[in-house]
Amino acid sequence: MKKASEYRQHAQECRALARTTQTDDHRAQLLKMAETWETLATERERLLAEQDRSDTDTALASDPPPAIAREAVA
Repeated sequence: MKKASEYRQHAQECRALARTTQTDDHRAQLLKMAETWETLATERERLLAEQDRSDTDTALASDPPPAIAREAVA
């Protein structure tokens, strides 16, 4: 899967093209495409952050619990 930075690069390219286009309709389409690329980048970052949290939770759950001191049990 692509990186969020690649999606943002596509969005930037669409905005650059929108600045140079001759027609309002074409400009609107390119700006909508840029918005879509930005949304994809944000969603990608959200999914990666969620995956990182899940990986951390899984690692913590698989660690053995700390030993309980015998004095505390007695």
